[in-house]
Amino acid sequence: MPPAKKRPRAYDLSRTRTAVLAQFAHVRAAVRALTPGQLSGPSGLREWTVRDLAVHVTTVLERISGELERPEPSGGTPQLTLLEWPASTAGQAEGIADEARALASARPRLDALYEETAERFARLVADVPGERLVTTRAGTMRLGDFLVTRTVELVVHSDDLHRATGLDVPYDRQALAACTRLLADALADKAPGGSVEVRVPPFAVVQCIGGPKHTRGTPPNVVETDPLTWLRLATGRTRWAEAVEDALVSASGERADLAPLLPLTG
Repeated sequence: MPPAKKRPRAYDLSRTRTAVLAQFAHVRAAVRALTPGQLSGPSGLREWTVRDLAVHVTTVLERISGELERPEPSGGTPQLTLLEWPASTAGQAEGIADEARALASARPRLDALYEETAERFARLVADVPGERLVTTRAGTMRLGDFLVTRTVELVVHSDDLHRATGLDVPYDRQALAACTRLLADALADKAPGGSVEVRVPPFAVVQCIGGPKHTRGTPPNVVETDPLTWLRLATGRTRWAEAVEDALVSASGERADLAPLLPLTG
């Protein structure tokens, strides 16, 4: 019998909403400081420029705002759970890239776009319950769950901007925590079990991969890394072997190899 999967952890709707707006504000401040030369440079993602990436970040919030202006999807039951979301992003890159380029052409003034996006999101999402259903690219989700996925998008793209331009983009602690926990839980959901303990201090500890379950003392199979390295591994920005070789990941035990399970997102 396969190991039982655990129930998703709960996230506070108000704190998640605040974290999304806080991280978006950090990205906006960084984008405002970019020079025309930096904006036209490569982002390191697909064939996007840094400007394409900066515009795409606004769609992370706009996808929710647009949904909240439409009638709630019928059915009452979400098609996609929070832990299923990372894998559901596979195959969406081309559509997302086209959307970003079209918006970049239509809205040349980035700071105005960021201001309007933040104000619209804050107004529309303010009093909506977390159980409200919204439509995503992969199916319907609860608003509260979809908000958590926005922390992943915002934090990961904040890191993308930093690596492309050298600018330091601050990380809202709650956004970074939610992002880290969601991707750690998605790993445990993908490979349920208790033979390997994955630690991403100070935000997450999960057990995964079937086999002998650890109960006391130091686990025989342990993986430990920092939040940013974990996010890069989980989203395919960094390869497992490179992270281990560069001592960004500590992996002990014969089962402590996560390479076959990564990345978690498409």
